[in-house]
Amino acid sequence: MQYTQLGNSDLTVSRICMGCMGFGDAGRGQHSWTLDKARSRDIIKRGLELGVNFYDTAIAYQSGTSEQYLGRALKDFAKREDVVVATKFLPRTAEEIEGGITGQKHIERMIDTSLKNLGMDYVDLYIYHMWDWQTDLYDIMDGLSRVVKAGKARYIGISNCFAWQIAKANALAEKEGFAKFVSVQGHYNLIFREEEREMAPYCDEENIALTPYSALASGRLSRLPGKGGTKRAEEDAYAKFKYDATAEQDNVIISRVAELAEKRGVTMTEVSLAWLLTKVTSPVVGATKLSHIEGAAKAASFTLTPEEINDLEEPYVPHPLAGVMAQNKRESAKEKHVWSTGDQKIK
Repeated sequence: MQYTQLGNSDLTVSRICMGCMGFGDAGRGQHSWTLDKARSRDIIKRGLELGVNFYDTAIAYQSGTSEQYLGRALKDFAKREDVVVATKFLPRTAEEIEGGITGQKHIERMIDTSLKNLGMDYVDLYIYHMWDWQTDLYDIMDGLSRVVKAGKARYIGISNCFAWQIAKANALAEKEGFAKFVSVQGHYNLIFREEEREMAPYCDEENIALTPYSALASGRLSRLPGKGGTKRAEEDAYAKFKYDATAEQDNVIISRVAELAEKRGVTMTEVSLAWLLTKVTSPVVGATKLSHIEGAAKAASFTLTPEEINDLEEPYVPHPLAGVMAQNKRESAKEKHVWSTGDQKIK
């Protein structure tokens, strides 16, 4: 495994981050295909054996049970100081807004619940999961800065935002002496490259780490269409929403990934992630089988030639925004989002 510094922080992270959205009680969240505690533990343990020290979860994943599974496994298999743990918080609920709960208080409640789920005193990276149009940005940045000052988080990151949003947030933080975002977790992979328009150049200029999710496009970049179906491929309506509309143009690129993988004698996962690793700090790679994290780990030491990179990139055409980013607008603020706390009680 290779390691690198996470943006403007002093955190040293593996080039592969294990995404834990696939872990948690399937009866308590958004997905039917998530892994139970025993299978989650096996994959987390294997990741540690392969040198993965960076783990990403969220309070929204299966009503906090993803956090619980991850925290218990890391406690059993690793020293706390040897791993980098990231989790994410959600916007205020309608009930909190009606009840007068401030953005600062909301963040305090969320981090306390996540720490309880994880069984930890602090997280290394606390991530603003999606833009909260109904809460003043000052309250968000002040609340996050208080979390850092209290020692409950070492650094803060942001997910699912536009470049202007993180630029505005960090400018406010600099002006007020608040903690600044050191990482961005956006939707970025070989068949969805819209982050290259403004976010990637901005982060390069400011030394902000890119840690994208959907690194393999929900498995689409790891196998040819129609091959190796999984329960997630069959049942994940959200992933279908993000990718099915552009499948024809995406399949041109996926075919090139397959051809190059066969030529080089590696997996499609290795090719797809090796390409992404030329662009970002540490992609978040979900794993629901041991082979998933094993393939991802191999990608960290697999190198593509400039000609191979150009060949993979050449067929790409611009895509419309999809998923969370398609809802990142003021008029969508009051709509029910795919991510929610479910039956997770926030106190």
